Amino acid sequence: MIAARAAVTSLAGRWKLAQGHRVSDLHLLLGYKIVSNWSSSRKVLRIHGGNPARTSEEGQGMARQPHSRATSGRAAIIEAKPEPLSIDISKTVVLVVDMQNDFGSKGGMFDRAGVDISMVQSAVGSTKRVLAAARDAGIKIIYLKMGYRPDLSDAGPPDSPNRLKHLPLRLGEAIRAPNGAESRILVRDTWNTDILSDLAPQANDITIYKTRFSGFYQTDLDAILKRLGAKYLIVTGLSTSVCVESTIRDATFRDYSCVLLADCTGEPIGHDLPTSNHEASLLVIQTLFGWVSGADAFLKALEERAAAAGKEQRQR
Repeated sequence: MIAARAAVTSLAGRWKLAQGHRVSDLHLLLGYKIVSNWSSSRKVLRIHGGNPARTSEEGQGMARQPHSRATSGRAAIIEAKPEPLSIDISKTVVLVVDMQNDFGSKGGMFDRAGVDISMVQSAVGSTKRVLAAARDAGIKIIYLKMGYRPDLSDAGPPDSPNRLKHLPLRLGEAIRAPNGAESRILVRDTWNTDILSDLAPQANDITIYKTRFSGFYQTDLDAILKRLGAKYLIVTGLSTSVCVESTIRDATFRDYSCVLLADCTGEPIGHDLPTSNHEASLLVIQTLFGWVSGADAFLKALEERAAAAGKEQRQR
């Protein structure tokens, strides 16, 4: 019992519980339970659904180790929270979520509605570097785009929450795009749903339309990832707490390991609050649904893997 309390106490700092919650209530608040295993006469505490929690006897002086072991030669270790993650490059895909004109360009849906898009635009440079490095490393890139048929038949029935929440943003309305073309808000194959020009897909990339916040809802994304043999998803795009988090949650439920690159995403909702929705999503993702890292850490991991592979080849 004492060891169990110690383990829960050590977790409290990591979970950053709100003041007023008792540490003893941690497992109740999260729906977790602690079980005891015995190995070599030492008691090991494990948290169902999380990483093993070591007793103070085992954990002292131990450095953080990569969470998983990828295949040698194709492995890259990404510095991330809550711990480094070892990924197999041959089983990795980069997802670009909704980086399209409606959400990130002047004259798009968000901009016309008075939504601040500065955090979206600030994520473009980092995302561009990630995509270039991924292509050089032979990593497949999949773009997800929010877009509906011209008749809006896939937006849901008239009382659908999905349709109702988009109507104030002028879903389907005809506009003239900044480039002079006739276009429509959130309608497929128009300027509004085109990917931002700095991140435009290339010939070997895959583009998938989606009609809900999650990229997995009634799309071919899961089937395509399985066909590619994907296990690890490097996630970029927007918005952090809506389409990105929805997609990561659904990916986790399908046993993909997701790494969100924090500087390659953005969230206008709650952007001006003391603690933003963006920050809240980063915390819940790194705690329960995957890992959080950044563009520089991803690029460094690819560079180190390439250097190690080159060294191995020279030694043969």
